[in-house]
This record gives sequence, structure tokens and C-alpha cells, in this order.
Amino acid sequence: MKLIELENIKFPTKKDEDFRKINLNPLLEKEFESFNEYKIDLKVQESSEVIDSSNELIKINERLETKTYELNISEDTKEPIVIVHKLKDENSINTNSLKVNVSEGIKASLIEVFINEKDNNFYSVNREFNINENAHLEYLKIQDMSEKTSLILNYINNLEDNSSINHTNFELGKGFALCIYDSNLEKENTTLNINGYVNLFEKANSSSIFNTTHIEKNNSSNIKYKHILHDDSKAVFEAMSKVNEKALYSKVHQNTDTILLSDDATIFAKPHLEINIDELEASHGATTGSLDKDQLLYLQSRGIDEALAKKMLLKAIENEILDTIQDSKVKDYAINYERNSYV
Repeated sequence: MKLIELENIKFPTKKDEDFRKINLNPLLEKEFESFNEYKIDLKVQESSEVIDSSNELIKINERLETKTYELNISEDTKEPIVIVHKLKDENSINTNSLKVNVSEGIKASLIEVFINEKDNNFYSVNREFNINENAHLEYLKIQDMSEKTSLILNYINNLEDNSSINHTNFELGKGFALCIYDSNLEKENTTLNINGYVNLFEKANSSSIFNTTHIEKNNSSNIKYKHILHDDSKAVFEAMSKVNEKALYSKVHQNTDTILLSDDATIFAKPHLEINIDELEASHGATTGSLDKDQLLYLQSRGIDEALAKKMLLKAIENEILDTIQDSKVKDYAINYERNSYV
């Protein structure tokens, strides 16, 4: 089975603006031996509606006849809900589509971990978050994959009045990952935070695409990503935030910082704002460089060897993203995460 052979899907190419630096052909044209649709081991129910989006990659699951399930959270979560995705078969397509509905006034925490035991696997995962009035979702995603594993993860964020969602993403390892975030802030007084820590090795390839539209007033979106790239690894950061005429008093921020630890590591960063009003708060920026030599020298002057000094500076970067996690139990999970606990 080849993904490129699926009917009625216009797969993105380098001619599409968001995909100028992303090459999907090796994944789309690869021959897979098997297809598995897996259901999450939680109390979920089958949904009568598919996840709808203009994002063509969401349709992969639909064309493979993947069912959409719903996780309904109607009371505060005392402990985070943890979903571990672990692929055990070789050379397979694995799909899962889930709507997460957080009821009015509820505070919920959800953690997802994507790992693999065998090589030559592909995850196709769709997520739709529906956050009702005065509700909050704390969401942590950890992807920690080996070299020959690929993941396409599509997010849709729907927020009602006075609701919020706090995404924190840790992308580790050596595989291929493409994560797309589509958010339309159509209600008032909503808060969308998306924070990421990307630490890649060897020929790992990670791309993050953010499409955010501010439609109503008093909404806030903040995208903050830190990349640490080793060896021949590559990352793409494409962020587009649009602020429409009615979206008065919006707060719109985008920022990405990258540390290149190899001459062969590559980052393509494009934060972008499209603003149609004056009454707002906005900023965007991107920096790229190596570790600060003055900071390294300072630590070494205090008797710390160079290797440990570098490790401390890199840990400080990771801690910046850890500190964006608002739920202490979710933060502890991220701090204590070890791949060996699952594989």
C-alpha cells in the first residue's frame, strides 16, 4: 500500500507555501505491508462525525476508513489522563482519530506519548480539541521515535468563550515528524498557548506548521519553540497568525530560537503575522546560533568542564519550555520521562 495511491486527496507539495521546505514524497511513495486502525485504551465512544478540515492530510484516515472516537471529560481530572502509543509491527500504517471534548467549567489534563518498538512504521493521527466555556485543557505531547519511524499529527483547536488550552510538545529522537496546528479563535476571551522543545539527532526531520486566525476580540495566541539540532538533523517552523478586522485587543506572539550543534544541522524558520487592525499587542521573531561562548567561558571559569557546561546550558533551554506547563503533575511527568520505561 502506498499513501500516494489514496483517492481524492490533494497531497501538499513544495509548490504549497507551507510545504516549501518539506518533502513528503519519500513517505507518500513508500510501500507499506499492512494497515492498522487502533482504538485508544480509554473510555471513548465512536463519533457520528469525522474530523473536518481543509487540511488534506487529515483525510488520510478517512480514506483508510478509520473511525473517529470521542473522549468526553465532564469532571476535573485529579490525575492527568495518559495515553501511550507504542507501535510493535514493522512496515505498517497506523491510524487513530480522536475528538477530545472538555465540558463547561472543567479543568482537564491530557498526556500523549508516541514511541515505537520496531522500525519502518508510520503514524497518522488526528486530534480535535473542543474546549467549552470557562474550561481549560493542559496537553502534553511527547514523541520519541527511532530513525525509520514517521508521524503526521494534525491538531484542530476549537475554543468557546473564556476557555483556554495549553499545548506543550517535546519532540525527541531521530525519526520524521510533521505536526500541523489549525486554530480559529471565533469566540471571545480565549487563550491558545503552543510551546515546543525539539531535540533532534542524526538525520531526524521535524516540521511544525501553525495556522491561527483571530476572529473575535480579546483573544490571545502565543507560539514559542526551542530547537536543538545535532548531526544532520533538520527542522521547519512555519507560523501564520491572522488577525481579522473584528478581533480587537488581540494578543498575538510567535517566537522560535534554535541552537545548531553541527555544521550540517539545518533550520528553516518563518514566523509571520497578517494584521488588519491597530488595537492589538503583537510580536514575532526567530534566532539561530550556537551556544553562547561567554556563558560557556563563565561556567568553565567556575571549575566546570566544557562538556558539563554545555549540558547545563542545553538543560536551561529545555527548562524554559518545561516552565510553560501549568499543571504540576504534567510537568513532573515531562521531567521524569524516560524512553526505557516504555520500550
